[in-house]
Amino acid sequence: MLKIRQEVYDLYWYFAFERQNIFYNKLNGKKEPWTDDPILQEYKFCNAYRASDRVSQYLIKNVIYNGHKYSDEDMIFRIILFKIFNKESTWELLVSKMGDIKLHNFDFNKCQKILEKATLNNIKIYNDAYISCPTKAFGFDKKHENHLALLHKMFIEDNLPEKIINSKSMEEAFHHLKAYPLIGNFMAYQLITDINYSEVTNFTETEFTVVGPGSIRGIKKCFYDIGEMSKEEVIKWMYEHQEEEFKRLGLDFKKLGTRKLQYIDCQNLFCEIDKYCRAKYPDLKSNRTKIKKKYIQKGKIDYFYPPKWNINLESYKDKAE
Repeated sequence: MLKIRQEVYDLYWYFAFERQNIFYNKLNGKKEPWTDDPILQEYKFCNAYRASDRVSQYLIKNVIYNGHKYSDEDMIFRIILFKIFNKESTWELLVSKMGDIKLHNFDFNKCQKILEKATLNNIKIYNDAYISCPTKAFGFDKKHENHLALLHKMFIEDNLPEKIINSKSMEEAFHHLKAYPLIGNFMAYQLITDINYSEVTNFTETEFTVVGPGSIRGIKKCFYDIGEMSKEEVIKWMYEHQEEEFKRLGLDFKKLGTRKLQYIDCQNLFCEIDKYCRAKYPDLKSNRTKIKKKYIQKGKIDYFYPPKWNINLESYKDKAE
């Protein structure tokens, strides 16, 4: 039986509602401030929908749906290579030096030298959002060398794409990814979610989820006790009850097209509410006490989503009016 901390639980739904309003206000070209919420004005928070975040958009538009045709194994390789570093500038560096990235002509030694030179010039090649496991699993001193060795094992030695393509479920594909060194539960779930943005797989997004460390902190703040439910079951519960909870609170949540919040989105929202509570309810202690990043306005995003989702944002641009 869930024991709800009402003020924070309600805040979860408010945050999703207000963050999505900000998304639509930006989409409609409104001027700042896009919200009256001082915390959302001051600090950086992810979107209510993961696929709307800047890095996810870059992945979808530049790595997956860039107008070129790729084999399934090339596509999986491109996605995992990008996500290992999760940084647009690193991908652009590699493309500028190596050309269009495909598995069959990918030069691992050349890639290593490019990344080595970048690090020697104090260029950051990893995104700070989540850092892949830094252990020396393949015997190298530097993290990027171990990650390139991981990719070599996945794609040259093991034929990982065949395992992914033949998987009957997202969970099965997740376990193929998780079996590798340097890939934990959270990273494996992120990777299979990103692969599922492509046409290579078409897993149902509400069949499986994994809860990351930030989400665990958020769940603990939203609930005094989750009883015998697993944290993954809490995510599923939030997905199933989202419409009635928005209605209960009088919040006209503006979906992404006709798309409800998926498991991955509900999971991410717990992470964001943990961050939000550090400012709103600082007495709710966890091992994180401050929000690291202030909001800085960046360039406009021309949003694009996997075609299989059938999202036409032009039809929804007036939702925030």
